[in-house]
Amino acid sequence: MTENSAIGSVKSGVKSSGNNGAVTDLIETLSDSEVAEIEAECAHLPDRQSAAIDALMIVQKHRGWVSDQSLFAIARLLGMSAEALDAVATFYNRIYRRPVGRHVVMLCDSVSCYVMGADRLAEQVKAHLGVQFGETTPDDRFTLLPIPCLGACDHAPTMLVGEELIVDVQADRLDEIFAPFE
Repeated sequence: MTENSAIGSVKSGVKSSGNNGAVTDLIETLSDSEVAEIEAECAHLPDRQSAAIDALMIVQKHRGWVSDQSLFAIARLLGMSAEALDAVATFYNRIYRRPVGRHVVMLCDSVSCYVMGADRLAEQVKAHLGVQFGETTPDDRFTLLPIPCLGACDHAPTMLVGEELIVDVQADRLDEIFAPFE
């Protein structure tokens, strides 16, 4: 696939015709600090493409999520196709390809958490936040997502709020749990 055809598929048609019908991409550029951080990661890896996950996380740290335009700019910087980078980005559930709230709430739905009442807890968290899985609260404060496992099965049910792991979650503690983030 040529670079120009990748623009159309990854960027959902964000392209325009320039002189003689050539495709001119309308890609946003990465900031100097984003490029510097990505280059620092590349410097100690065997090849530039090995920095794919780190580069995606760097851009997400600066922007909150990875847009199609950002993804294409990262791919160009790393010398890889946008499709290959998108495959990496969509594989990892901690890389957000759509805008998210200031705090992402990941509610574990693994077997251990399920046995300990995660399905009931999920309904109570949805009611508390006023959103369904995949939605963001109207004030852009929280985005609620399911996650297959948080690795704290001995303290089920669990959830992650931002970077904070909450264990032994009880529905009657939701006000207390979310208060520091509100």
